Amino acid sequence: MRYAPFLPPSGTIGFVAPSFGCNTSPYRDAFDNAQRKFAQQGYRLDPGPNCYEGCGIGISNTPQKCAAELMEYYLKKGNDCLISCGGGELMCEILEYLDFSALAEAAPKWFMGYSDNTNFSFLLATLCDTAAIYGPNAAAFGMEPWHPSIEDALFLLTGRQLSVTGYPLWEKDSEKNEEQPFAPYQVTQPRILRKYPDKELAFSGRLLGGCMDCLVNLTGTRFDRVAAFTEKYRDDGILWFLESCDLNVFGIRRAMWQMEQAGWFSHVSGFLIGRPLCFGQEMMGLNAYDAVLSIASRHRVPVIMDVDLGHLPPMMPLITGSIGHVYSQGNDIRIDMELG
Repeated sequence: MRYAPFLPPSGTIGFVAPSFGCNTSPYRDAFDNAQRKFAQQGYRLDPGPNCYEGCGIGISNTPQKCAAELMEYYLKKGNDCLISCGGGELMCEILEYLDFSALAEAAPKWFMGYSDNTNFSFLLATLCDTAAIYGPNAAAFGMEPWHPSIEDALFLLTGRQLSVTGYPLWEKDSEKNEEQPFAPYQVTQPRILRKYPDKELAFSGRLLGGCMDCLVNLTGTRFDRVAAFTEKYRDDGILWFLESCDLNVFGIRRAMWQMEQAGWFSHVSGFLIGRPLCFGQEMMGLNAYDAVLSIASRHRVPVIMDVDLGHLPPMMPLITGSIGHVYSQGNDIRIDMELG
């Protein structure tokens, strides 16, 4: 696994928009404020041409222009890392225009983003053997004040820490809107982990995953080389971290089934499952816990659910491709990331 140099003090942060850009409020205001906050900390800024675009369908621009921006900014020497502007809907359509061979041969560079950005962070690992950070998008850094999870993401990007812990409260309803573009997370709900087995747990594996909505869309395509990746790192075990956005509980179950049938869970060492956006939903007797466990339990490995990951913030930033060491006692969780 290849790891990029960490963002140095006074380094340059590149911003790209391979999914949605920040062309409307509150995202534009929050992105502008994020840049001000980064500049105040001494970082230089290198925003790409699509950051303020909104002419695309489900992404900032045409798939070709989004891919061109991402290739240019990943390969150029003028920035030290990349943060995606936002999530979106159709980042998958840029993949056919990316040169993954060139990306695999280039010097590694940190890319950070989540949700639709799974299409790049996941494939950097599985196609290019290059680590990426599954963490907040650029506009989140515009909140006032920063939540500790946002600080953790910057600390991870700069190499100041390689360990994250869960947060005591999470946000059920956001107050961020056009009138309050800098609103921080409104954390009111206590974190309650569900563990299987329900005891003190310690397990490890190479971290791989992201948003299931995107992952299941990649399953079986020409970009699916997960079987080769899991075989290469079988001695480490694969520690899957998964969360979902638009999927209902049946969509989650179908996604888990499809990934399993494609062989993705070969050599799995454990599952970390984030709170789904459909949190609390039950349909025809199926809830989100049973949707996951119906498949995950077959593999007889630890499963921790309602972890701080994904679309119901805050989220622990994770290095895709690193070796994760998970420790959970009671309602607490810590993940140490080894760059091995």
